[in-house]
Amino acid sequence: MEADVSEMRKELQSRNSLWRRIQLECQQLLTELLKMKEYKDMQEIQIKHQSSHVQLTEQLENKTTELLLFAESQEHQEEELNKIRNHVYREEQSHCSEQERMKTEISDLTEELHQKEITIATIMEQASLLERQLKMELETKHKLLTKQQLLEFHYQVIKSENTHLKEMV
Repeated sequence: MEADVSEMRKELQSRNSLWRRIQLECQQLLTELLKMKEYKDMQEIQIKHQSSHVQLTEQLENKTTELLLFAESQEHQEEELNKIRNHVYREEQSHCSEQERMKTEISDLTEELHQKEITIATIMEQASLLERQLKMELETKHKLLTKQQLLEFHYQVIKSENTHLKEMV
């Protein structure tokens, strides 16, 4: 019986350890989730910054038009205007490629976040199931222990009666 109780304790300790590891993993996943949300917020700030960049690009195009009117009489300013156009084009290309990269990265992060949320939900379900199983096993063990104590009590009573009868005989 002591071996069974010892085995039960070991099993309970093992399950308790598993439960703690699951809780720790959940906590780590939540920490990662917070980091991802923070990263997403930073991405939104960058997108707003890019919006202002588009406005600046539009303003630059307006200035380019003004320069074209002025450059009709001056060849040197035309060369400058071409340089500005090339720069704007490279910036737009760079901006477009950066924006595509960020979209892809946000999509990947969103998918990763979704997978981690699914993992957390699965772990929580498993933890709940293990907790229910543990409670059921504890109830069963408690009933068995109570039954054993009752049987031991009956044994002692019968043993004392038997001793009494032996003395009488």
